[in-house]
Amino acid sequence: MRIDPRKCVACANCIPVCPVGAIAIDPSINRAMIDYDECVECSTCYRGMSQEHLNPSLIRAVRHVAKLFRFRFEPEPDVCPTAAFVLDELEWPRIVRRVFSDPVVEHTSTGIHGRGTEEVKTNDVAKRIGRGEVGYVIEMGRPGVGVRFNEIQTMTSALAEIGVVFEAKNPITHLMTEVAKGKLREDLLNEKILSAIVETRTTVDEVQAVLDTVDDVARRIDTVVSVGVSTRCDEDGEDMELAPLLTELGYGLERAKTNVGLGRATNIPSGEDSSDEYAAPVR
Repeated sequence: MRIDPRKCVACANCIPVCPVGAIAIDPSINRAMIDYDECVECSTCYRGMSQEHLNPSLIRAVRHVAKLFRFRFEPEPDVCPTAAFVLDELEWPRIVRRVFSDPVVEHTSTGIHGRGTEEVKTNDVAKRIGRGEVGYVIEMGRPGVGVRFNEIQTMTSALAEIGVVFEAKNPITHLMTEVAKGKLREDLLNEKILSAIVETRTTVDEVQAVLDTVDDVARRIDTVVSVGVSTRCDEDGEDMELAPLLTELGYGLERAKTNVGLGRATNIPSGEDSSDEYAAPVR
């Protein structure tokens, strides 16, 4: 993202709109400037404000006169009065910032919008997590904080060391050069994005090791980390393995999502247990 200095009138309306605090007024030129290194290319400033097309020279003249008479002339707070924002054409590797941070951009690796896979978004019935297995969604970054790929690699490398299985369809996995080691592309490591989701799975026996690893890494990196864990329920819709284990480990938990179908699946090959089609995550 770029601000056209010929159009900007330094109204500062865009400063609180930026989710990572990358915009500030440069008093030496009296224009708003974007910190290129901190910008995650989310386009919130571009789409989140009404783009008026007023004449910049006129606006500056009115504000100058207002200043002489000691009163302020400001546009509405959700307006860029002169449409000063320019949506740049991005090249690799910077374009990855937009792919992970702009919710209207589709991931070419997944074919959907957003940071995870469709399974994570909808708790679909794809049997990705089998009986006795646990799935994890590890979200890194948040508005106001963001996350760099070197911090994501710190997490994925640590998880790889304990033998987790990374979801192949996940966008982060797609960017790995060595999946077995959790290594990401070198040219991405300094890129900053709004947030990302790492998806993995293990057996129930490995839950404590995964949660301990995530907790350890979270203390060593400068971003926000949250974890969701899920497993398949039994035929009665109960979780008799993961929930007791999480309680024993001292974690509070709630049912986060439950797939509620309007009947059993009808297209299951004969001999397969249709009850395996349904899963409910526990946080």
